[in-house]
Amino acid sequence: MRHKLKIAGWISIGAITGALTTVSLQTVARGSLAPLPLEELQQLASVFGMIKTDYVEPVDEKKLISNAISGMVSGLDPHSEYFDKKSFKEFREGTSGKFVGVGIEITQEDGLVKVVSPIEGTPAYRAGIKPNDLITKIDDTAVKGLSLSDAVKKMRGQPNTKVTLTIFRKDESRSFVVTITREEIQTQSVRGKIVEPGYAWIRLSQFQDRTVEDFARKVTEIYKQDPNLKGLVLDLRNDPGGLLDSAVAISAAFLPDNVTVVSTKGQLPESNFTYKAAPEFYQRRSGADPLKGLPAALKTVPLVVLVNEGTASASEIVSGALQDYKRATIMGSQTFGKGSVQTVRPLGPDTGLKLTTARYYTPSGRSIQAKGIVPDVLVDETEKGNLFAALRTREADLDHHLNSGQGPEVKDPAREKARDDARKELELEMLKPQAEQKVPELGSDKDFQLAQALNQLKGRPVMVSKTMTERKEEKKEN
Repeated sequence: MRHKLKIAGWISIGAITGALTTVSLQTVARGSLAPLPLEELQQLASVFGMIKTDYVEPVDEKKLISNAISGMVSGLDPHSEYFDKKSFKEFREGTSGKFVGVGIEITQEDGLVKVVSPIEGTPAYRAGIKPNDLITKIDDTAVKGLSLSDAVKKMRGQPNTKVTLTIFRKDESRSFVVTITREEIQTQSVRGKIVEPGYAWIRLSQFQDRTVEDFARKVTEIYKQDPNLKGLVLDLRNDPGGLLDSAVAISAAFLPDNVTVVSTKGQLPESNFTYKAAPEFYQRRSGADPLKGLPAALKTVPLVVLVNEGTASASEIVSGALQDYKRATIMGSQTFGKGSVQTVRPLGPDTGLKLTTARYYTPSGRSIQAKGIVPDVLVDETEKGNLFAALRTREADLDHHLNSGQGPEVKDPAREKARDDARKELELEMLKPQAEQKVPELGSDKDFQLAQALNQLKGRPVMVSKTMTERKEEKKEN
């Protein structure tokens, strides 16, 4: 693959600083440009000059140019982006699975930062931070009013520096202060276990640098515990994506050798490429094939893939490939619909441009852009239905999103009403104690969709959704 993609360094697909993306990192820009529109460039120069001379206060020229580039790129589509020094660093951290911080997974609740879980072995874990703790202050800054990304940035920093967190622990009705020393954190993107004799569950939360190696290690561990595995559930719910070579490798672990996993099409010749289930399409420059030595039974073990509205990009590539070859039963709800490819070109030592350059297609030639993967079996997230799925953002909800290129989009007038109903119910739900909330932890014994996946593997009746239907591609307004 690498001799064919002469200017491609690596490709990733996923959620980086909040954007669901498919990315090809390139080291060389195109050698030729079309003639430049001189009149428009003169207008740009005039505006630049007017701001410099007429604006109420002096403006930094570099910042002005950076803002102009950022605005030009962001107006194209939701996934094209200009990276300044800081955002480029965050982008690279997101795909590596490494960052410097305290080691907690967080969300937002009532304007505060809520701890979902401390990452085992990290400074936060050692400091005694617990799930459901609320962070009210970071150093001297009150969290109330901060965005989640701003709170994350304040907790990150340089190794061996300290950050002071003020914690409110609800179940003990007390606040306390804890000072934590930042360290490099390596996130764990693979979890798995034997859920009952003969049946296993493996969850991928993101496709990162170490995901394939961790996946292979977890599969080997599971087969040592139960060599006669009768069924496997691959859980891709809420997996926003990550590295493309990781997605190709995970697909290859289950598919016959050398079959097509995904293809890409765009204007550039190098944007038109087919990735196959073979080591040369996913193996890194150094090291052995990470899939070598996996149990042969993995190619034939009955497989269910769980997906939902948060399943995006790289995880949609895996789902689409396994579905097209009928290697797995796809269960859950329709996926996010992120089917475009972005190329990242460095503009200097620490800045870059992420630009949409192609759409990607499943082995059968389907574009899932702004539509997603439709499961073989539609299953609600709880026994009482898909309570809050309507609130999740999809590709079709994003401003300036690309259409699929395979026909018109159709507007769904019922969607906003469903969102309003779900929003009201969620507000009531969040008032309840954690133990009484309706949506359980993924992989737990109360995980309704996992239970239905096991029923599918065992040939038992599955409680199919009575309300979900295929979500049509929504019309894009010009």
